[in-house]
Amino acid sequence: MTPATIAVYLAVGPVDLRGAFDRLAAITRQVLCLDPASGALFLFLNRRRNRLKALWWDRNGYTILYKRLSKGAFALPSFTEADGKCIELSAQDFAQLLAGLPVEELASRRRLVH
Repeated sequence: MTPATIAVYLAVGPVDLRGAFDRLAAITRQVLCLDPASGALFLFLNRRRNRLKALWWDRNGYTILYKRLSKGAFALPSFTEADGKCIELSAQDFAQLLAGLPVEELASRRRLVH
């Protein structure tokens, strides 16, 4: 998986991150209306935005990446479900998000999905 070559989607609403593969795949399918087996990377944040889970399907199964910030929260603009169910991130936005860096300019570049 190379983030520059795959689509990255961030769910706008908070998600209960106690769920694992099947629950995140169901949220992707039923709430985001996207195919979890498409090869795209799907990102989910908890309500406090200090934890992130990423779901990705490769050729033979799901992979989950789980990141918990030691302090603070992921720095994103505020979104509501009125903005859409998810937004597509660039590879640069995804790298900044994982590094814990602010992704403030995202609001002007975001591509709303649904």
